[in-house]
Amino acid sequence: GTVDPMRYCQFVLLVAAAVATIAAHAFDPFVVKDIRIEGIQRTEAGTIFSYMPIKVGETMTDEKAAQAIRSLYATGFFKDVSLEVDNGVLIVVVQERPSVAQVDIVGAKEFSKEDLMKGLRSIGLADGRIFDRGLLDKAEQELKRQYISRGKYSAQITTTATPLERNRVAVRFDIVEGEVAKIRQIGVIGSNVFKEKDLVGLFKLRTPGILTWFTKDDQYSKQKLAADLETLRSYYLDRGYLEFNVDSTQVSITPDKKDVYITIGISEGPQYTVSGV
Repeated sequence: GTVDPMRYCQFVLLVAAAVATIAAHAFDPFVVKDIRIEGIQRTEAGTIFSYMPIKVGETMTDEKAAQAIRSLYATGFFKDVSLEVDNGVLIVVVQERPSVAQVDIVGAKEFSKEDLMKGLRSIGLADGRIFDRGLLDKAEQELKRQYISRGKYSAQITTTATPLERNRVAVRFDIVEGEVAKIRQIGVIGSNVFKEKDLVGLFKLRTPGILTWFTKDDQYSKQKLAADLETLRSYYLDRGYLEFNVDSTQVSITPDKKDVYITIGISEGPQYTVSGV
C-alpha cells in the first residue's frame, strides 16, 4: 500500500562550511509532537534545545529546518548534523567533534611548561576544549613565537594528535630547542656627524663578548632593539638634531638560524642651536 506522507517523511539536511543546504524529499509543514536528540556524548541535550528555532507544538518548515542546522553548526560542537522526521517526531542526529583529553609538551627547557601551556590556552587549545586541527598550526606558531622571542630561531616543534576512546584526542608537542642565535654585526647607515662605532656603543644589544654569556645582550630581542633605537633618538635630539629620524631597521638571520645581523638606517638632519631665550 501507499505510505501517508504526513505519517512518515524523512529528510536530511547537510551543511558545508557556513551554508545550510537541504537535501531532502519534499514535505508539508507539520506540527512537532516531540524532539529527540541522538548521537550526543558530552553535549547536554539542553544545549541543543537552546539553539533550536523550533519547539514542541510549533509548526516545522523548511526555513526553520535550515535555521536549526545553521545554528547547531555555528556552535562549533559538531562536525555533522542531520534532521529526521518520524510520525511528527523531530529527530536531531549529531556527530560531536572530538574533545582534547590532554595536552603534553616534551623537551621544553627555556620556558616552564606552565608558561607554554598558558600560551596554548590563549589560542583555545587546552584540556576539555573542542579539538580543531586548524588549532594545531596556530599552536605550533604560538610555541615558535615564544622561542623566537628568546632568540631560538632554530627551535623545531613536532605535533602529534592521538585518538582516544570516547571521541577524545591526546595532543603532544615534542620540542627541540636548538641553539640561541647570536648577534654577529650591528650597523648604522647614514651617520656622518658621529662615528658609527660610537653610536653602536650606545646600544644595549651587542656582539658576543666576555660578559654577554651572562647578560645575554648578544641575543636579539625586539624589545631591546626598540629601547636602543629610543636611546639613539635621544642622543641626537639632546645634541640639537631635531629632525633626526630612524628610516629603517633590518634584522636578518643566516639560513642556519645561528647568526643575526642588524642594520639601522638613519637621517641626521641639520643641527639646531638656540638663537635666543
